[in-house]
Amino acid sequence: MGITGTNVAKASSDMILADDNFSTLVSAIEQGRNIYNNIKKSVIFLITCNLGEVISILIAIILGWNAPFLATQLLWINLITDSLPAIALGMDPGNADVMKEKPRPAKQSFFANGASIHVILGGLLIGFLTIGAYYFGFYEHGFSPFDKEVPQDILDYARTMGFMVLLVCQLFYSLAFRNERKSILSIGVFSNKYLVGAIVAGLLLQLAVVGLPTIQTAFHLQMPDIRAWAIFFGLGITPLVINEFIKFFCKIKT
Repeated sequence: MGITGTNVAKASSDMILADDNFSTLVSAIEQGRNIYNNIKKSVIFLITCNLGEVISILIAIILGWNAPFLATQLLWINLITDSLPAIALGMDPGNADVMKEKPRPAKQSFFANGASIHVILGGLLIGFLTIGAYYFGFYEHGFSPFDKEVPQDILDYARTMGFMVLLVCQLFYSLAFRNERKSILSIGVFSNKYLVGAIVAGLLLQLAVVGLPTIQTAFHLQMPDIRAWAIFFGLGITPLVINEFIKFFCKIKT
């Protein structure tokens, strides 16, 4: 006890209750669990998104295509997704049911309870959607990424397609990490205002990159038309939708 306990007892103890109230233990455990869960969300999200980037680049290299991204484009994507959504996930409100869960083994990995499968499947899905958008950028103009000679403007357009789809996928997919079992609809999309703000800010910054001529030229991008924007958001929301369906079917089975 921090107030009534003796100095000898405090010196030899592993834990001191500053307010001499045993109910504080429950509160501390609840906060500790929520903090751990939020750290895990951010880490798993970052690994999944980076795996998606690696897979898309790896596929292009294996197939002998031009790189789907320039170094500056990858740095920009990591700047947006590794900062705004990841930090917002770390500020997620506590799970009301966290005290109903069984105690977690002290040496349990971040990748336990299906988290590793989540990372692999999510990374593969983001990677394939990105490389699909990149391929479509060529196909839309009558070219193929297998062609040896492709006009620079067509290559820039294809990279714009992949660049946009990758970032939109990552921004929307961050919503799927808020809870391993519950749907984002049951949690509430706007219950984490920081994450919503991070997604909106990320999209606005992305619009500035492809819309402002000076920045657009520096990143070798092109301003997409309305049809392209529909493709970005259609493909970008796909990982989140698939994740929600998986949660729904898993809930039915249990």
